[in-house]
Amino acid sequence: MKKVCVIGAGPSGITAAKNLRDEGMEVVVYDLGSDVGGNWVFIEEVGHSSVFETTHIISSKTLSEYADFPMPADYPDYPSHRHLAQYFQDYARHFELYPLIRFKTLVKNCVQLPDGKWQVTAQCNHEELTEVFDALAVCNGHHWLPRMPEYSGTFAGEFIHSHEVKKFSRFAGKRVLVIGGGNSACDVAVESSRVAASVDMSWRRGYWIAPKFMMGKPSDVFSTKIHWLPRKLWQKLSALSLYFRNGRNSDYGLQEPDGPLGSHHPTINEDLFFTIRHGKIKPRQDIDSLNGNTVFFKDGSRGEYDIIVACTGYIIAHPFFEKSLIDYSTGEVPLWLRMMHPEIENLYFIGLFQPLGCIWPGSELQSKIMARELSGKWKRPADIQKRISAELKHPDFSQINTPRHTITVDFHRFRKRLLAQLS
Repeated sequence: MKKVCVIGAGPSGITAAKNLRDEGMEVVVYDLGSDVGGNWVFIEEVGHSSVFETTHIISSKTLSEYADFPMPADYPDYPSHRHLAQYFQDYARHFELYPLIRFKTLVKNCVQLPDGKWQVTAQCNHEELTEVFDALAVCNGHHWLPRMPEYSGTFAGEFIHSHEVKKFSRFAGKRVLVIGGGNSACDVAVESSRVAASVDMSWRRGYWIAPKFMMGKPSDVFSTKIHWLPRKLWQKLSALSLYFRNGRNSDYGLQEPDGPLGSHHPTINEDLFFTIRHGKIKPRQDIDSLNGNTVFFKDGSRGEYDIIVACTGYIIAHPFFEKSLIDYSTGEVPLWLRMMHPEIENLYFIGLFQPLGCIWPGSELQSKIMARELSGKWKRPADIQKRISAELKHPDFSQINTPRHTITVDFHRFRKRLLAQLS
């Protein structure tokens, strides 16, 4: 029986712990929070990484649940953060994971010893703990360290990242500028427009905006029905269906997408176009500079604001490793199946990928592969470095070159690749 450390008790961490224990491992889970669920546990304090007060999942429950633990039948198609926190906590109770988890514990350092084992140093309150493990499963997520944009000049109002947004009442009566066109940006813009004096939205490029429902079905379920088609044909048909549903971005004063569907992460939002056409959100171009409360845009226009919200993504970070060992904050992430290091065989990254869909079913499959390898039931291929190079050269989608798009996979294709290792 091997002793395995799991870092994080979010959706990826709990399925890692469950599957490791299924294969007879001794498991210890460290988590900085006070309950299971990661950023789906809503907490108002700013320092904690959590969802907004109104957040619902953007993938449907059909394609988001664990295979080993389906979501309740009475859950809506797109569950709220309260539903999901309950779901993850029920999962942990059902599989008796709580005794394995040490909450309010910060992992400070992970060092590989000469014999290959991992020495993990963690802090709980003011007490420092050190333990040695046979293997390490990193499940700390990649949506917790904000990436802030930089502009010339200074802003006199509040300039925050969406990471700091919890309740939208903070925007009441204020002139708000939202930077970005991803899911968080659209949610912040739509929700703040209900209480703010004004809301503008700055895009530096066009985004694909998809609704949550197509022909009465969740859009990801609808898309699954034509996913078997050749990629280019699937992209064209999907884009055509969005055109019939929404029209063009330019009809709403927004930039057109600068690449085919899949060239960057699509945004799933039912309300953005509706809110723009009702005059509650004003589209703006990319920002040129700042001066006091004035923001100058690259098309020559300007606006006055009390608060700017940067919805500009996150940096992949593993602060408990020396950067000379692991640093995926920039450039490609060279892991086979998005989980296995080319040289360190007892180190696994679970959930370090961004599907066009939901992460958790893929994390569950990654966890099963990890657990089977550690139990001796599965052996990794000898040419893992070659396979990593092939994955990096032939991604599921040819995407734009930004930090956000270094870990993208196609939900269905990635799932198929993982299942092939378990067959």
